[in-house]
Amino acid sequence: MKAFRKKGELTRFQVLSEIARRQPYVRQRDIADELGITVQAVSENIKSLIAEGLVEAGSGRSHYKITRRGGEKLKRAAVSLRQYADEVLEYMSSYKSIWPAIAWEDLNSGDEVELFMDDGVLYARRRTNGEAHATVMKSASEGEDVALTELSGTIPLQRGKVTIAVLPGISEGGSGAADLERIRELTYGQDRIGIMGTVSRAAATRLKLNVDFEFATPYAALAAAKRGLNVLVLAVGKMSRSITKKLEEEGIEYSVEDVRVKGE
Repeated sequence: MKAFRKKGELTRFQVLSEIARRQPYVRQRDIADELGITVQAVSENIKSLIAEGLVEAGSGRSHYKITRRGGEKLKRAAVSLRQYADEVLEYMSSYKSIWPAIAWEDLNSGDEVELFMDDGVLYARRRTNGEAHATVMKSASEGEDVALTELSGTIPLQRGKVTIAVLPGISEGGSGAADLERIRELTYGQDRIGIMGTVSRAAATRLKLNVDFEFATPYAALAAAKRGLNVLVLAVGKMSRSITKKLEEEGIEYSVEDVRVKGE
C-alpha cells in the first residue's frame, strides 16, 4: 500500500480526512477524541499539512479547510486504502483454518471424518457418530499426518492424573534409600514417566524404567495430563513443589507418594 509506506502517513491521512469532514470549523480536541490520539499529535499533523499546502488555516482559531491539492491527495490515499482492503477481504474469503491429525486409516480428499484422542495423539477416521468432525483436505495413508478443515464439535477427552513419587535427596541416602519396589508398583497403569533430579535418574536406571521426559518435567507432565494421559513423576524432595504448584494452577488431579525408606 504505497500511500502509507512512511511512518505516520496513516495518521496524517486520518487527520486530513477529519478536517475534510468537519471543515470549516475544526476543533483539534474533537479530532483527537475521534482518532484516539493526543491533541498535541493532531496539532503537529495539522502544522505539517499546512506546510505541505494540503490544508490552509482560516481567520479563526479553529478554522481549517483542505486545499484543492489536499483534496486530490486525500482521494488518492482513500482509493489506495480501499484497494488494499478489497485485497485483504478477497484473501480472507478463501482462507480456511487447517488442523493436523494422524490418519487412523487411509483417507481421501473430501472425506468426512471424526476426531478422537488415543494415547495422547489426535487421530482422524471416517465419520461414524463422533462428537468432533472435520473434512479431509488432501488424501493421506494410515499413520500419515493429514490436513483437516471445517472443524466442528468437541473432541472427547478425559484428563489424566499425575502421581508424584518423592525420593530422598543424596544427603538422605539417594536412590539407595528409596523404596524401589513401591516405585515399581506405582508404574503400573501409567502412560508416561518423568523424572526430576539426579537421584530420580539413578532410581529409574536401577529399575530399568523407560523415561519419557527428564527436562522441563512439570510442563511435560501437565501437557500429557491435559491430553488424557496418566503420568508418574519421580521427584527428589522439595522438587515436587514446583510440579504440584503447576498442576494446581491448571486443575489437574494429582497424588503424592513418599517413597523414602523410613529409618529403623
